[in-house]
Amino acid sequence: MFKHELLRRYLPQFGGMTGTQSRDKRVVYLDGYAGEGRYENGEPASAEIALRVASHFRARHGITLECFFTESQAKSFERLHQVVEHYRAGGVLAHSRRGEVDGVLDSVIQRAAHIPLFLFLDPCGLVLPQDRLVDVLARQRPQNWPPTELLMNFSMMAVWRLGGHVRSPKGNDRSLKRFDDVCGGTWWREYFAEAASPSARDGAAEDAIEAVAAEYARRLAVRTGMRVQSVPVSHAPHKRAVYRLVFATRSPYGLWVFGDTAARARTEWWKTLELQEEQNEPDTLFPVVSVLRPDPEVVEKEAVPVMAANLERLLAKGQPVKLVDHTLEVFGSFYGQVTEPAARKAVKYLHEQGGTPTTGVGAGKTRDLIVQPPRR
Repeated sequence: MFKHELLRRYLPQFGGMTGTQSRDKRVVYLDGYAGEGRYENGEPASAEIALRVASHFRARHGITLECFFTESQAKSFERLHQVVEHYRAGGVLAHSRRGEVDGVLDSVIQRAAHIPLFLFLDPCGLVLPQDRLVDVLARQRPQNWPPTELLMNFSMMAVWRLGGHVRSPKGNDRSLKRFDDVCGGTWWREYFAEAASPSARDGAAEDAIEAVAAEYARRLAVRTGMRVQSVPVSHAPHKRAVYRLVFATRSPYGLWVFGDTAARARTEWWKTLELQEEQNEPDTLFPVVSVLRPDPEVVEKEAVPVMAANLERLLAKGQPVKLVDHTLEVFGSFYGQVTEPAARKAVKYLHEQGGTPTTGVGAGKTRDLIVQPPRR
């Protein structure tokens, strides 16, 4: 639900920010592991979420979101194809392809020549080899314009299973080499080799999973020259992530909007957990989710002074700071946890403390605020 809420909220932002400036107002979207397109209960899956966005853009904004969907499983593809054809009949430019995403990736990139491109890769298992992603993002699409962005599922459960192969003398060499390809090298094995040593502390294997995910994102950023952020997603609050959503962009605006969108999607995720608990355990006096759920207002109150301090450190260089150009430095550990209004509140907080003459009050979007250093 979190993943789809994030896609539902971010894809329109990407299409809106880029489509109005694009040739023929066209944007290309690829869902590389599209599944059935719609759940059996009638709820939209990732494919139909994108198709609804495309339909809305076409009707309201005159923007063409051309959608490509691939699915390798025959039954899933049949259902996906039906969903896609329904929207095609309504005028949406969409294509369904049976097979692996790698087989259609180059043709989609050609279709997106001089056009903004958004890639959504959400496999049940392992994603494309990193060398393949680097070829696409750094060689075929290296420019700032037209923009290319990636949202990808990096399975922590797969890392856990494959880490077991490293630790075991009976490990499957074929599986290990497959994950070598995903990671762009054998470097990831070292983390689990250390976790298997006699001197390793309790929980070392679990920590190795997080370390591999973080290093994967770092290497992808270095190899592509893109801004890469990784958002953890778990089955329940305060549990280890079962996968991470890896987001890559070259745009400071994309990084800002994605963080805001992730925070909003997380709030909706909590609401869904509460609803599920109410339905499954209607007689519970003290619902677990309600007890565990962090109050967004409390989180924001914690975030504002921390973000103000982050901003103060940036201003210590004596130069004005445009917020959108320093997203990660401003939000810090609260990136993806609080929405963008927290940044404006941080500016106001710092102004009240005498740290900037900029009041934080005024028209315009928060991300475009230019904060002045203190007068000397």
